[in-house]
Amino acid sequence: MDNLLELLKTRRTYRRFQQKEIDSSIVDEILMAARYASSGANRQPLTYIVIEGKNKVDQVFEQTKWAAMLPPEDGQPKDNERPTLFIAVIQNTDINANSDTDAGLAISNMTLAAWNHGVGSCIIGNCNKPVLAELFGLTEKQKIHTVVAFGYPSHRSLIVPMEKDGSNKYYLDENRDYVVPKRKLEDIVTFL
Repeated sequence: MDNLLELLKTRRTYRRFQQKEIDSSIVDEILMAARYASSGANRQPLTYIVIEGKNKVDQVFEQTKWAAMLPPEDGQPKDNERPTLFIAVIQNTDINANSDTDAGLAISNMTLAAWNHGVGSCIIGNCNKPVLAELFGLTEKQKIHTVVAFGYPSHRSLIVPMEKDGSNKYYLDENRDYVVPKRKLEDIVTFL
């Protein structure tokens, strides 16, 4: 359990990446982890589109917005910091029009499987979905839930206790590492 909790603690959002390709066996494991995720009524309404190769990744990247709490010059990855892989999570509305819980479970599995190999991720809901839907060739019964960026991080992302002021705003420290305030366990749990 200690290893699992450490994996969960360190699987943070990463927004700057080394320009190193992810081995196909790791990509396969990420996708298998998504397949293993629980699904409401076992309806399995999700499919996935893998975007690899610099040109295709760049096309998707241009339709995404990163780190809304930071100024663009700090939050948006530079050309030499971009992810090397995207996986789009697609909801098939003819199977289930509201599959947010299924998507959350699948994304969690994917990002944990990736982090188990040192591959960081960033879950992106703020993207130009109409342009991406056209790029991906989606039908009217398919819609983009999110795109998940993957790559080997070039920075650290740390959890710190939330200050007394209650601010949950993440920030960059003097090393440009992400610092993420988290509420204390006793502040979020009630036992009856």
